[in-house]
Amino acid sequence: MAQEEGSLSHRSVADAADPNGASPLADAGTMRQQVKEIIASILADTEPRSAAARAKLRTLIEAHPDDPEGALLAHLIETRKAAGKTHTAPVPLESSHLHLESVDAARTVLVPVSHHAKQGIQSYLGDKFLLTAFQPVHALPTGDVVGVEALTRFVGEDGASADIWFNEAAAAGLGTELEIAALHCALTAAHDVPDNMSVALNLTPATASDPRVRDLLAAAPLAPDRIIVELTGALADLGHHTGQEGLGPFRTLGLRIAISASGAAMVSIERIEQLCPDIIKLDRHLIEGIDANKGQLARAKAIVALSREIGADVIAVGVETAEELAEIGALKITAAQGYLLGRPSVHPLDWSAWSIRAQTVTQPGN
Repeated sequence: MAQEEGSLSHRSVADAADPNGASPLADAGTMRQQVKEIIASILADTEPRSAAARAKLRTLIEAHPDDPEGALLAHLIETRKAAGKTHTAPVPLESSHLHLESVDAARTVLVPVSHHAKQGIQSYLGDKFLLTAFQPVHALPTGDVVGVEALTRFVGEDGASADIWFNEAAAAGLGTELEIAALHCALTAAHDVPDNMSVALNLTPATASDPRVRDLLAAAPLAPDRIIVELTGALADLGHHTGQEGLGPFRTLGLRIAISASGAAMVSIERIEQLCPDIIKLDRHLIEGIDANKGQLARAKAIVALSREIGADVIAVGVETAEELAEIGALKITAAQGYLLGRPSVHPLDWSAWSIRAQTVTQPGN
């Protein structure tokens, strides 16, 4: 899964203002329980090399007993800072049987993987170290939040980013298993997203074709028209959208399909026409500096024109400056997301606040 990294909010749930007057702790119950389970899993570890990290986490929890979310996120940021160190020593590989419980049956996979990676992936697949953050998608030019994108966050002593863990899982032959675990986590967290917002879920084509994914989405506690399956990575091997091995089952369920038409995974015009997506995303590779790059602007114009021809909506992703926002506004792009508009958050109170708080940065003159 391609994930947009961003600073997470550490605002205490207990201190957050609830616009509806309800108890913040009651509104955030699902996430708080998940956070407590993650903290318990970390503190239950007996690995000597992570003892210092566990001690720091205990100190954070003692200092903020009413804010386990803030303590956990502070711990995550601290461990990510420590992760800047590189390890040049070779990692011994071993053939390890990884016993994975899936939705429909138990599977045992024989793969060459380091002992440390095996343990880490197994823990993540057990939903003990997975968090879902949501980033808002804003309608333009009003600034109203019309949807969110689910972004996976990993909590662990190594502080590795989401991309690193997904890549390592894929290399170990467990990419689909980890994506399905992340999807399950995202669907659980989406229960707290306001009903007037869509929820975009990132999946690679290989994982999107797995029958377990279709079962999960079919049973999701979300209205089908709120779910967007966002395909990431190369789409060359994805079957035709009407085929049962391609996008057909998602169409049958009434879900929407989104693809990226720019950047490292750029899709050809012919492929876009064949897949006929509901949403086309212009990612950060194309949006960055678009106000000063005529080549990027020309490509964006061509994609916007094609989207209108096939009836697809366009979302600009990774908007970070007012100049970039002004340029995509001039292109009549009707939705955008990025740090300028809103950073990812794991707090349900933030998700609720997005539905009632206008983003004045999108308004003319700001």
